[in-house]
Amino acid sequence: MDQSTGRIYNLQFILLCISNALFSASFNMMIPELPAYLTKLGGEDYKGYIIGVFTLMAGLSRPFSGKLTDTIGRVPVMIFGSLICVVCSLMYPLVSSVAAFLLLRFFHGFSTGFKPTGTSAYVSDLVPPNRRGEAMGMIGLASIIGMAIGPAIGGWVAVRWNINVMFQLSAAFALLSVVILTGAMKETLPNKQPFRLSLLRIHRNEIFEPLVWGPVIVTFLTFFSYGAILTVIPDYSTYLGISNKGLFFTFYTASSMGIRFLAGKVSDKYGRIPILKVSSLIMAVSMLMLAFASKSYILLSAAVFYGVATGLNSPAVTAWTVDLSNPLFKGRALATMYIAMEAGIGLGAWLSALIYHNHSERFPMTFFVLAGITSMAVLYLSFFHVPRNYEEQMARRQAAEAAHH
Repeated sequence: MDQSTGRIYNLQFILLCISNALFSASFNMMIPELPAYLTKLGGEDYKGYIIGVFTLMAGLSRPFSGKLTDTIGRVPVMIFGSLICVVCSLMYPLVSSVAAFLLLRFFHGFSTGFKPTGTSAYVSDLVPPNRRGEAMGMIGLASIIGMAIGPAIGGWVAVRWNINVMFQLSAAFALLSVVILTGAMKETLPNKQPFRLSLLRIHRNEIFEPLVWGPVIVTFLTFFSYGAILTVIPDYSTYLGISNKGLFFTFYTASSMGIRFLAGKVSDKYGRIPILKVSSLIMAVSMLMLAFASKSYILLSAAVFYGVATGLNSPAVTAWTVDLSNPLFKGRALATMYIAMEAGIGLGAWLSALIYHNHSERFPMTFFVLAGITSMAVLYLSFFHVPRNYEEQMARRQAAEAAHH
């Protein structure tokens, strides 16, 4: 990756993608096995918290990861996120109560609160702006690959040996990610600072980056659907006679992986906002398909549409966030966007559970509401978003910080 030549596909970028895939596989491989593990601990009624407390900590840690990414460097933040996976994976076999399990899941959320922030900032430092979307798409593809292979490997290991071996393998994957980061990644942040405890003091103006309001709003509105899918689709699949509850996610992942080979390039060529309009519209259509799904093939077709939408959306909105950010505070901007993502997932899960409420006749209403929320992203980009040039955005930010001080 060389800003001067426009090259991005070299050994360093490939190793970063491998590190990302290993990190993603590490924490995703255990997710299908954790509900049964928690049930054995006597926590059957708390299975909904497995994702919830993890996501909560990821969101709470974002302001810290953003600030540290902009001060001590991108690489230390990535390493810290991966190390959290190593430690937490090794601790799961040691917990013996529901409270201890949920506390461990809470702290495990630090990993995704830190690693993606550092990774996105690192990539943006090295990639020329005219290929930023393409690079973000390929890094995202690496994560999707990890998300796809992790559960398959974890499930096979848990059945072939036992769940404790699966936890150890999860730690090994994360450790390999750390090894790559420490051995192959050169720091890209100029004038980085040594770590000191005072850096953990977060001021109000360090929580949210006002320059990236557009990406924040679009991310928040489009990730409602993901929280709902994680919550409702397993029951919806059973209702439509699909015995394998993970089949929807297989179709979704496959289509998302396929489109990502082109998605980033498209946003580099045609612009972030046009692609985000298209992806949000496709996502709204996928929600309507789910609302009208009466057969299994309709649900699986909706999964393909949803995968295409997210595959287009993710690299475009990440690249747009970097495009708009102050170069000195890329970490803060990306952390702000990720906070919106976690808020959307969490509220989407809560809202869909509230509407559905374990009544199958409410499936259509659940996805009608989600189609409406997703459509709001299209309306915002079409009629309410007012593009501003970088100089105007910087002046607004400086005025806001001067008022704060």
